[in-house]
Amino acid sequence: MTVIVRDFRPEDGAAVTRVRRAALPFDVTTPESLAFSVRTAHPDKRFRLLVAEEDGEIVGAANVGVAYEASEPGLSFANPVVDPAHRGRGAGGLLLRTAEEHLAAAGAVSLFSWVEDTPASRAFAEKRGYRPSRPAHFLHLDLTSGTLPEPPALPPGAELRTAADYEDDPRPMFLADAEATSDEPSDVGADFSDYEDWIRHTWENPLLDRTLSSVVVVDGEVAAFTAALTDRETRYWSGMTGTARTHRGRGYARIAKSDSLRRARTAGLTDAYTSNDADNGPMLAVNTWFGYRVCASEVRYVRSLV
Repeated sequence: MTVIVRDFRPEDGAAVTRVRRAALPFDVTTPESLAFSVRTAHPDKRFRLLVAEEDGEIVGAANVGVAYEASEPGLSFANPVVDPAHRGRGAGGLLLRTAEEHLAAAGAVSLFSWVEDTPASRAFAEKRGYRPSRPAHFLHLDLTSGTLPEPPALPPGAELRTAADYEDDPRPMFLADAEATSDEPSDVGADFSDYEDWIRHTWENPLLDRTLSSVVVVDGEVAAFTAALTDRETRYWSGMTGTARTHRGRGYARIAKSDSLRRARTAGLTDAYTSNDADNGPMLAVNTWFGYRVCASEVRYVRSLV
């Protein structure tokens, strides 16, 4: 059996989506979102979407790039996935090696990669010189059975909107997202300062459903929000839930997420997914309250490229 690695082509969309869903059952990806990620990548990201072929069949893929928004220079990422039915035949190793060579040539000094929290996957990473950094959990909520908890009452002066209400001027959403993201636990901190870049890669992401992305507004200011990413079929992913620093501790994130999940259920979506850093206790508590349960875990690994 012959395995090769090459760059993604637009006609690969359906096959790569199938591979990602086989490897990551919680994944929300579409052919359109894959093509979008390649087409709109910032030049400084040095982004490549690699695919692995085994005898002409796509069996793996990897998102590869430089963390150009990170406050620390030289950080990069590569996240290879391989269809479980085709593992152990060299596709994962070849994807990772190709990614390492590309990123080293781009000047990266450290490479971060998410690895399934299983003995086989961890051994794969450690054999290649990677060391564990931090764990994370994926959570699932069945929107078709059971009941969502009653939403908290809106305090006086607060109102619910959706991201669609900001289509004429998304800047308030950008400012809220930038602040919340900068405070997220991470070993690759992000510094959002480029509004036009955010528009291209976040606001215009084909997965973002603005009508399902709920916003709590207090005195005309975005106090909290939750970004809903969907495949427009059955899957819902919480892309980001955040609260402005001056409004924290008042339950606004819970209100926003409650409204969004109800909208998603009414829209016919059946499965909601999210991820949490294992150390992010407050957000884990919020998701447990909604009825989310851990469905998979990963560990962030890192190795030096110099």
